[in-house]
Amino acid sequence: MKQLIVAPAPHAHSGDTVRRNMLLVILALMPAYAVALVEFGWGALITAAISVLACICTEYVISRYVLKEQRQTIGDLSAVLTGLLLAFNLPSTIDWWIVIIGAVVAIGIGKMTFGGLGQNPFNPALVGRVFLLIAYPAQMTTWPTPQGFHGAYVDAETGATPLYYLKHIVKAGDSSVIDQLPSLMDSFLGVMGGSLGEVSAAALLFGGIILICCRVITWHIPVAILGTVACFCACTGLAGALPEGLDTCHYIGYELLSGGLMLGAFFMATDYVTSPMSAWGKIIFGIGIGFIVMVIRTWGNYPEGMSFAILIMNACVPLLNKIRPQHFGEPKKA
Repeated sequence: MKQLIVAPAPHAHSGDTVRRNMLLVILALMPAYAVALVEFGWGALITAAISVLACICTEYVISRYVLKEQRQTIGDLSAVLTGLLLAFNLPSTIDWWIVIIGAVVAIGIGKMTFGGLGQNPFNPALVGRVFLLIAYPAQMTTWPTPQGFHGAYVDAETGATPLYYLKHIVKAGDSSVIDQLPSLMDSFLGVMGGSLGEVSAAALLFGGIILICCRVITWHIPVAILGTVACFCACTGLAGALPEGLDTCHYIGYELLSGGLMLGAFFMATDYVTSPMSAWGKIIFGIGIGFIVMVIRTWGNYPEGMSFAILIMNACVPLLNKIRPQHFGEPKKA
């Protein structure tokens, strides 16, 4: 006699797997990485390779020899994606041993300490990046200028990022360095210095749209972040807080196209594990990130605040997950 087996939903597999989604995100990052290779040459190649390899090795060692797990998780490509995202948050000229430290912190502390993929409350790549920013502030804020494969890996020429000049202009009210800002078109295409993931807003936007079209992510978080930043900049301009020579439209454009905003909005804040599940939760999550970013950029000591903003809002995700639609047939709450 055959037994009737009753199992909880879902009963039909959608075809989605962790490996598939991770692979799609990695492929969506490739246009931006191609631009980084063109701009920074060997530095972009070496930094990314070390970061990815260090993340894979760290996860394997912890899983195999610390957690004693027989089934390895490195095949799901999550460690590869973490390594790539960490590299996107680093200067291309940073010392190789610093990259390894960041990878060990990202995987060992940001991910495996909590039990591995699906249980980490904070984005692992950002945990590694913020640790390095605090531990090695000089190396993490020395930005190379684009030199392609003709430049050296470590001794490349360095310069300030557009966000540094923009912060100096807005916070100090000094319009004398406005000429140091690249054009909006250069910012959009990536002809400027910065980390690997800052150089091409166009490529990152293209990859983000691919992820939305493939339904790997939804539009709620990116649109909420970018919309909040644009509204904050518009209010700043309407309040007359911008110095002479910088109009509101250009200010909005520079804030949207510079720094890690595009990378964070489409590829880091949308992480399944560390973002809310409901649509309204995602919108509030994105608004919070956009607001914190602009507070740090405007009044903080750091010219960029995307990493801190995402990690702060990651901590709010359990509370935001309380926001859920009313179930069919569920009585209304008083």
